[in-house]
Amino acid sequence: MAYDVIVIGSGPGGYVAAIRASQLGFKTAVVERENLGGICLNWGCIPTKALLKTAQVFEYTQHSKDYGITIGDAKVEFDAVIKRSRGVADKMSRGVQFLMKKNKIDVIMGTGKLKSKGQVEVTDKDGKATVYDAKHIILATGARARELPNLKIDGKNVIGYRQAMVLPAQPKSMIVVGSGAIGVEFAYFYATLGTKVTIVEFLPRIVPVEDEDISKELEKIYKKKGIEIMTNASVEAVESNGDGVKAKVKTQTGEITLEADVVLSAVGIAANIENIGLETLGVKTDKGRVLVDQYYQTNIPGVYAIGDMVPGQALAHVASKEGIVCVESIAYNEKKYAHKPATIDYMNIPGCTYCAPEIASVGYTEKAAREAGYEVKVGKFPFSASGKASAAGATEGFVKVIFDAKYGEWLGTHMIGANVTEIIAETVVARKLETTYQEVLDAIHPHPTMSESVKDAIEVAYGEAIHL
Repeated sequence: MAYDVIVIGSGPGGYVAAIRASQLGFKTAVVERENLGGICLNWGCIPTKALLKTAQVFEYTQHSKDYGITIGDAKVEFDAVIKRSRGVADKMSRGVQFLMKKNKIDVIMGTGKLKSKGQVEVTDKDGKATVYDAKHIILATGARARELPNLKIDGKNVIGYRQAMVLPAQPKSMIVVGSGAIGVEFAYFYATLGTKVTIVEFLPRIVPVEDEDISKELEKIYKKKGIEIMTNASVEAVESNGDGVKAKVKTQTGEITLEADVVLSAVGIAANIENIGLETLGVKTDKGRVLVDQYYQTNIPGVYAIGDMVPGQALAHVASKEGIVCVESIAYNEKKYAHKPATIDYMNIPGCTYCAPEIASVGYTEKAAREAGYEVKVGKFPFSASGKASAAGATEGFVKVIFDAKYGEWLGTHMIGANVTEIIAETVVARKLETTYQEVLDAIHPHPTMSESVKDAIEVAYGEAIHL
């Protein structure tokens, strides 16, 4: 019952860390209380993309005449939509099971917690507790939907993202509280399928972490789709009215009451740091996150933490990389790996939102770059000028690039449009390589593609626009 490495949690941080540990020669186990793959594979990233694809396909049917195709009345079979999403999630979870077997990783089902230094206690579904020894313990317990004091998730009147993915019937109306990635993705999904959606955002603009131009563009597109948007507003209280809910919304001009079938709370996440034994060992936390160094070591030797439970962007791809860096650092210290791993540059993390149109961004926003003291060159290329976008019937949105005027350093890229999450990686790699604008312009981009719009935007920034 002794291991070199035990990972508590099998999400995209935990299972990746476990696989890398096994590859590097560690006897490894992973503890999971629910389903392998964690929230991302079972209730987050993957099944939501299946739902969003359904919405996109349905949207195609509504505009098929634009492509010269006549389709009869297309109807949404909501239960079949949900069933497909769950099927995709189940398939991915089974894929992680295969990876665990392939890499000879022991899977211990149950709820894990720190018992003492070098020990993990796992309680199974029957309440039986077993203690396992481990030289290294990696905490990867993820996060859950955050609840506001006046907006408690009850699963009926107020739902979280998990309930939103498996509703028994499609609501006729929905209030979405919060306009981050979760909020705008579900708003698009339900609105496209015919639900009347209202977004209520506390801050002055939707998708508030994005560049201001992105926020303006998405708001314009969403309003065109029939989604009502209320910014500088907050839901103060929700009560049932029998058939649905009444939500009291505070705005800058006073309080109003909105009625809907259901309220979706999408106001962020809270890390799962309770009841995992942090206090037992004295692991330090701050503002609901576990404090770690650049290699994810906590203040307690042999105890590490990665993913949504540590400071930084709460994204699946971040958690995965943190897990790899953590394990490779452990391996280096034990002479199982040739070099100390490179630490993560959190200013070069791509963020993707899979609404339609999609949003993808990395690096500085224009405002942040100016506030950081940079003199900037900004280029913006609309997809309406892209041949591929026009052929695809996807001309909404644009690519915006930001460069340092002095040295040509690529400071950031912000995109909104069809499939832009697939082309943001060019900026990430170029920034990692410290590429300037000239190298990108010298690299031939394929035509016709959406990706060449990145090059076109750079040409705009430097006064060399050809296609605009």
